[in-house]
Amino acid sequence: MGAGELKKLKVVAYSDPEFSSKVADGEFDTLMNPEKYTFHYKIEQDEQQAAGTSTVSPRFKKTLPENLELEFVFDRTGVIEGKEALESGIIDDIEKFKKVILDYNGEEHKPNYLVISWGSLLFKGSLTEMDIEFKLFKPDGTPIRAVAKAKFTGFVEDDLRAARENNKSPDLTHIRIVKEGDTLPLLSYKIYGDAKYYLEVAKANNIINFRKLKTGQEIFFPPLQKQS
Repeated sequence: MGAGELKKLKVVAYSDPEFSSKVADGEFDTLMNPEKYTFHYKIEQDEQQAAGTSTVSPRFKKTLPENLELEFVFDRTGVIEGKEALESGIIDDIEKFKKVILDYNGEEHKPNYLVISWGSLLFKGSLTEMDIEFKLFKPDGTPIRAVAKAKFTGFVEDDLRAARENNKSPDLTHIRIVKEGDTLPLLSYKIYGDAKYYLEVAKANNIINFRKLKTGQEIFFPPLQKQS
């Protein structure tokens, strides 16, 4: 893709927390890229007062999952190139959007797991809250412009969460973001000093095709008993 080519923000829905099973028709490309997006971070502290003391000294407890806040614009007035005005207005666009991010996943008993990507943005999580504001209408009341304000909670796979929350674990340094040109044998060599451990790493991350890593992919390198 050329440097000047327009790339749309994409949301892809998965039915499982390993992000391995895509939901049928579970992709949505935004009609118009957002003007901004916001990450929210929060630290949970233990403020319980110790016995025999008169003041509370907050102590770090844990870092909560990051939250992402995004606005999605829906417009069928004809001003967006390639998105002509429709008789149904934006209703079909919004229903497709809701099917991806809001529809209930029967197997997991919760909304779908989502991957949101755009440029350097790569976020894994699920929807927690959404408001849709309808802003412009046809004479018969059909909405032709709306803004959806959505909030998402980040999701970290169990192995990665355990590594991050255990501050004594050597795994804290064993989480890598895949860069262009990286291979699993090369990364295994950098971590363990030997490329032959790539199969164990692939198994730990549920990677089926280790020859095709995705740029931006997060890989967990578990502690391994080195073979003699």
